[in-house]
Amino acid sequence: MQLPRSVLAAPLALALLAAGAAAQTPTSALNPADVDTTCAPCRNFYRFATGGWEKRTPIPPAFSSWSSFNELADRNQAVIRGILETAAREAESTADPDRRRLGRFYATCMDSARAESEGAAPIADDLRRIAAVRTREQLGAEIARLHASGLGLVFDGGATRDDRDSRRTIFQAAQGGMGLRDRDFYFQADSAGRKMRADYRDHVAAMLRLLGDSPAAASAGAERVLALETALAEGAMNRLQQRDPDAQYNLMSREAVQALTPAFSWAGYLRAQGLERVDSLNVSQPAFFRGLGRALAERPLDDWKTYLRFHLAARAAPWLSSAFARQDFAYASTLSGARQMQPRWRLCLNRADDLLGDALGREYAAVAFTPEAKAQMNEMIDNLLAVYGERIRTVPWMGEETRRQALSKLSTFDRKIGYPERWRDYSGYEVEPGSFYANVRRGQAFEARRKRGQIGAPVDRGEWFMTVPTVNAYYSSNANEIVFPAGRLQSPFFHPAYDVGANYGGIGATIGHEVSHGFDDQGRKYDAQGNLRDWWTADDAARFGELAGRVERQYAAYTVLDSLHLNAKQTMGENIADVAGVAIAFQAMQRALQGKPRVLIDGYTPEQRFFLAYAQARRQVWRDPALRIQVQTGVHSPGEFRVNGPLANMPEFAAAWGCKAGDPMVRPDAERVRIW
Repeated sequence: MQLPRSVLAAPLALALLAAGAAAQTPTSALNPADVDTTCAPCRNFYRFATGGWEKRTPIPPAFSSWSSFNELADRNQAVIRGILETAAREAESTADPDRRRLGRFYATCMDSARAESEGAAPIADDLRRIAAVRTREQLGAEIARLHASGLGLVFDGGATRDDRDSRRTIFQAAQGGMGLRDRDFYFQADSAGRKMRADYRDHVAAMLRLLGDSPAAASAGAERVLALETALAEGAMNRLQQRDPDAQYNLMSREAVQALTPAFSWAGYLRAQGLERVDSLNVSQPAFFRGLGRALAERPLDDWKTYLRFHLAARAAPWLSSAFARQDFAYASTLSGARQMQPRWRLCLNRADDLLGDALGREYAAVAFTPEAKAQMNEMIDNLLAVYGERIRTVPWMGEETRRQALSKLSTFDRKIGYPERWRDYSGYEVEPGSFYANVRRGQAFEARRKRGQIGAPVDRGEWFMTVPTVNAYYSSNANEIVFPAGRLQSPFFHPAYDVGANYGGIGATIGHEVSHGFDDQGRKYDAQGNLRDWWTADDAARFGELAGRVERQYAAYTVLDSLHLNAKQTMGENIADVAGVAIAFQAMQRALQGKPRVLIDGYTPEQRFFLAYAQARRQVWRDPALRIQVQTGVHSPGEFRVNGPLANMPEFAAAWGCKAGDPMVRPDAERVRIW
């Protein structure tokens, strides 16, 4: 496809092209100053490869951690900020409707004086509606109205691909409505858990005071909100249980769902969404909805109204007056350790990316991603998939029937690189001068309508679930696709001018990681068509489980903050993808180097530069509170273990750096893991 060209005014286009060229013409893929030569690579390779960077890299006050991903995101956001600021200046003169939307959206968001003068007025109408609730039927109707307008309070509901039939889109109801970040935090009995709940209770009370409650009423309301959410949490799945896709597939008739929650009218709810014809729903966590049904029937209406008022204010807080925004940050900082609020322009940029992602992404792609980069990414993916196919054909633990289906699945992998083939149409989204919060609500309602419109329609296989400037990538199990937004395909991870070792270590390992998700402990349960189906023989599944168990034992032994062990069950899928992905990428690099001169660059061989690029792509520094939360709730291991964990299993790493048996970076043969 022809790279879409922006309709930016010429001066801005030239400025952004210059910025993109500067960012994408590095003199070297690696900075020798990032290395810490006081630490031997065979003792702790992560420290060796990133220690120099870590010593000179403070965490910015507004952040809870900092990494190579943050550094790239910061550069991307500088480009996007220029796009939005120019769009705001030209919003009322441009003929391009999407640029007008972007410009008005950003301009109204940056109007902090108006936000300050309005206080809580932007949410006054919703507050009045909540206050008017007098019966349980009206409570259910209000929840339905909020969902229809894009505010998914109490539980999550919306369109999803059918896990058993990936050709169709169905409605799914899932647990939600809990303000703490993890279900287990409501029951954690140690001092950290008690403090977390106390901080949350204080936050709820503070928000209620800002809504006009007296201190006594706010304190009592906070207790009721915490008690209600604890009741919801009792039936919720924890993060480990949510790793089982089979347990979360519970397609039910409307009548069966109604029996779970007798006090909530699903007919009325679906009617409010315009989904009267939906006759079945997937209920991801039936126990949660049974508990929700009891809470809707038994909890006092005033508890529910207080709950809705708080969550409405908490969702809106960043866009209301500074008193709300400061309280929102004060609570978030208890979890993240961040010491300073993000500048408003960054918050506005992120919200534009949320609600107008394709309009913004089209502008970004035009100046930040080239056809050359896309062609090189395709070549790398071809190499990675070829190596993966070789590994599947030769792994000794897999039987022939499973092997045949694994190869079929690999052959059907779809790929999306850089930007969508078709940009989203925002013609139904009116962005007006004046109230920013009104623009947000219209955007939420537009997106909710768009997603509801997919239910019952053919699956749109061209849809992206990340925006183009995003510094990330993903694999989708029920689409069987790997996706790499242009925002991720930048230095220091990737550049067409980088040497083979640096590119395969920086982005090739990510390609391998995402492909590996198709065969990790969750992804392996989906077949070539993206359907949740057990296509493994029992013996092969058992042998895979034994290898996965080795990964679990390896990562469970790692600790942070002196004594906090990684949750190796929770991070299982990402750890498997790391272990497999970097090994696959290394072999693909060797394939790419065939017939080419193997030169030293910065004194390092191609193999050494591969491992340095891999480590430096995953470097990160944390504030202690954020690191603790990450270990408790995150699906990724901290950067040090994402590097040292996989590499310690690789004889190729030991050979590249001259490591010997007994070195910390060489796992004993009996403990070494190689799945693929």
